[in-house]
Amino acid sequence: MRVLMVGDVVGKPGRRVFKEVLPQVRAELGIDVVVVNGENAAAGFGLTDAIADELLDAGATVISGGNHTFDQRDFVPSLDGELPLLRPANYPEGTPGRGMMRVGSLAVLNLQGRVFMPEGLDSPFTVADRLLAELELDPPKAIVVDFHTEATSEQAALGWYLDGRVTAVVGTHTHVATADTRILPQGTAFVTDLGMTGPVNSIIGSKVSDVLTRFLTALPHRLNVADGAGPLQFNAVAIDIDDLTGLATGIQRVDRVIEG
Repeated sequence: MRVLMVGDVVGKPGRRVFKEVLPQVRAELGIDVVVVNGENAAAGFGLTDAIADELLDAGATVISGGNHTFDQRDFVPSLDGELPLLRPANYPEGTPGRGMMRVGSLAVLNLQGRVFMPEGLDSPFTVADRLLAELELDPPKAIVVDFHTEATSEQAALGWYLDGRVTAVVGTHTHVATADTRILPQGTAFVTDLGMTGPVNSIIGSKVSDVLTRFLTALPHRLNVADGAGPLQFNAVAIDIDDLTGLATGIQRVDRVIEG
């Protein structure tokens, strides 16, 4: 099995490059399952039903989330629907949505970090333990984890904590692709951050002027997705999985740039 995990899709430019590049990558690499983080797909903040359908129609198998999952209030009820949508599993009990789902023989987990992130979440480490214990009742062949977090140390810690217990742990949220793809000693594929799918000429997807205004004035200022007229990037990793052990046999970065 080969799984593609795609970094945060940012706004309309991100959706455009996702739709254009994904079919090429699927054909080129023989991808079986696509997990994409979609929490920034609606103008940088959350998802809508129409945009979720757009990503799924383009080839996504599962759409994972993060701290912006609930930003579009009209969309929140859809998290309890039939679409293959995830939000971080360590949100408090009773929060709409689910943090884990199966796609055939693959289980996909979504967790959110607590370092430099919104407060009130359960420990991603203990929640991961609980979810993995649930899966032991009917074990899937493979398990991949989207860990949505700010701190690289927290990302690395979860990777090592779950090494040998899951197929892959990949980071999302920072929108900055890291060059540390590797297989940990017990067979878990790891990368600190997938990166993002969106406009290159931006500050992590937002207009440069908006972000600079925040830094230069220390005042609140709305962040808008950068113009998609320039180059657009697609950041992802492809993970090869041993069908017998469920562990990773390979992980490679899949990065593409197209003209806007």
